[in-house]
Amino acid sequence: MNINLRTLGPKEAKVVLSLAEQRQDIVRTADIIELAGSESSARKVIRNLLKKGWLSRLVGGKYLFLPPERGPESLGENNAFALASRVVEPSYVGWWSAASFHGFTTQKPMTVFVAVTKQIPTRAIEGTEVQFVTVSPRKFFGFQTYEVYDRSVAISTPEKTVVDCVDRPDLCGGVTELTRIVYGARTETDAAKLIDAAVAMKSTALLQRLGFLIDLVEWPLSPENRTQLRSAIPRSRRITLGRSRRQAGDIGYVADWGVLVNANRKALLTDVPRSIDGPGS
Repeated sequence: MNINLRTLGPKEAKVVLSLAEQRQDIVRTADIIELAGSESSARKVIRNLLKKGWLSRLVGGKYLFLPPERGPESLGENNAFALASRVVEPSYVGWWSAASFHGFTTQKPMTVFVAVTKQIPTRAIEGTEVQFVTVSPRKFFGFQTYEVYDRSVAISTPEKTVVDCVDRPDLCGGVTELTRIVYGARTETDAAKLIDAAVAMKSTALLQRLGFLIDLVEWPLSPENRTQLRSAIPRSRRITLGRSRRQAGDIGYVADWGVLVNANRKALLTDVPRSIDGPGS
């Protein structure tokens, strides 16, 4: 059995020990040039450290350092969240990825979704597809640092995860998966914080979808929370949820929230425990 060990030459050792002493997580080419003494030496050191498993490439000129405590074998960085969230700052892991992290769904999306404030193309990092989603400044909030396999990663909070998913169902697997996520969040989120985050997004359509889904999964809201949500929605506003065209058996218009639901109740509740799948399914 061949074992690929993370060996070091003299210049490589100097760079690695310096980075480890400084507890430097993100490394840029300029950092290694300073340590190696010249650009030509730095380029060679970077190539070798990438090959030997001491660095993982994020984007051009930016790397994630894999410190000595990761062990002697060259296994690479398999923490997709850590890699994805380090490409650009500020950013946070959100939508379907965050919903999976918080345990709101059993699905494990192959793509990592990352919220950013400037446009960045989707890219593959260490074999994982990372989709960068540009959001407006008013929606860029509601995240904190979590430890993921000994790496600090910015991830949306449980409440903001639900809100982001309701805002963009296309980034969490579609409406049926969104229903499962909202159901899964019922006992893991603070309803008052959820409503506050939803209102702060300043999207009437989001509030309407959220209200409908909360009722659909029988999430018990206090009268105060329900009033806060309902009062933020103009009575005249109408939106559509689901397919573009209505089909036989669809839920239809839900007056409480002004939502035309072009989806079947039973289909929406496919991945939700049958205890709430009552009349009208």
